[in-house]
Amino acid sequence: MDRYLNDEHRTLVREVRGFAREAIVPVARELDHESRFPWENVKAMAERGLLGLPIPTELGGQGRDGLSYLLVVQELARHDASHAITVSAHTTLGTTPILRFGTDEQKERYVPRLARGEVLGGFGLTEPGAGSDASRSTTRAVRDDGEWRLNGSKIFITHAGVGEVFTVTAVTNPEAEGSKGITSFVVTKPTTDPERAEEVGMGSVSDLGYTPGVQAGKKEDKMGWRASDTRELLLDDAVVPDQNRLGDEGQGFVNFMKTLDAGRIGIAALSLGLAEGALEAALEYTNKRKQFGRKIFDFQPVQFRLADLATEIQAAKHLTYHAAWLMEEGRPFTKEAAMAKLFASELSMKATIEAVQVMGGAGYSDRYPVERMLRDAKVCEIGEGTSEIQRIVIGRHLINEAFENT
Repeated sequence: MDRYLNDEHRTLVREVRGFAREAIVPVARELDHESRFPWENVKAMAERGLLGLPIPTELGGQGRDGLSYLLVVQELARHDASHAITVSAHTTLGTTPILRFGTDEQKERYVPRLARGEVLGGFGLTEPGAGSDASRSTTRAVRDDGEWRLNGSKIFITHAGVGEVFTVTAVTNPEAEGSKGITSFVVTKPTTDPERAEEVGMGSVSDLGYTPGVQAGKKEDKMGWRASDTRELLLDDAVVPDQNRLGDEGQGFVNFMKTLDAGRIGIAALSLGLAEGALEAALEYTNKRKQFGRKIFDFQPVQFRLADLATEIQAAKHLTYHAAWLMEEGRPFTKEAAMAKLFASELSMKATIEAVQVMGGAGYSDRYPVERMLRDAKVCEIGEGTSEIQRIVIGRHLINEAFENT
């Protein structure tokens, strides 16, 4: 990986690995069992600058490149995916839309607070009837005397409870063709856990100015990512001033799709970290555990399975880091992001299943982290666009490229 990583990247990875082993590994199992948001660790990550890595320093961030951010997500996921998605969703989905499409006033108001981790951010696109086909949004925004009134709901929103700043889409012109009538907005709400936020000293800003009519729904009881906060985000006559419109009218869907391109690289990195964590656990176990008088690893079928996983993990790294490089260079990367997300997410499922298999009953129990990793891996094939959507994206690019010069 020397083509992509420099000494600063390697130092960052070592620092995050040390933090993860010291602070995350001892509590990951308990957090998963209790479906509890890790406020203390999120505060610690904020203090280390991990919630604003790719954000410019003048806006409160660390000013690091995109690969630094992805390496942090990858390394966190090797130890616990819930911590990784907290950083990923907050950064790519919660903060960068405002950074990329916001006015100077919006950037100055929201981005520093998000980058420093004073509050957590989120991204509201998915609806009960608009998942993979997000252009079918039914949330409406009606202009009302210089303001907008938003009505609708967003589902499966990371940080919808604990977070306070969100970018959401709503239909502002129902007569427009397809997705051209969708506009995005910045809305705010108080955290659902103000006592814990006050106790740890992050997560809530008293002068943020909350949007009337925005509130969190019931917390989802999920299969995986159980220490990550996921809820419905409700918009009930939410009164949004026009200065909180994010970007031009009718450009909300286009801008959110651009955000998702970057988000898919983030999920690829998270998936990659899960696969690495599963392989490491399997290697450690099979090198100690004996059957028939031999280490399990000494059986050729086991070696072959783990060798295949290691090879595919290396391939996933190249796909993910290459997509990140294209993004940093300002080159088109939609196809490459979809390829990285598709390959890495499906690999994370394969790797975690294989780890459970070679570890047998031990892998199936929660004495080892691979059963949690398996549950965490599944959503990687769903979130930020399902595997089927990634194949559609890739296929469309293939056909366009094949005939672009004919």
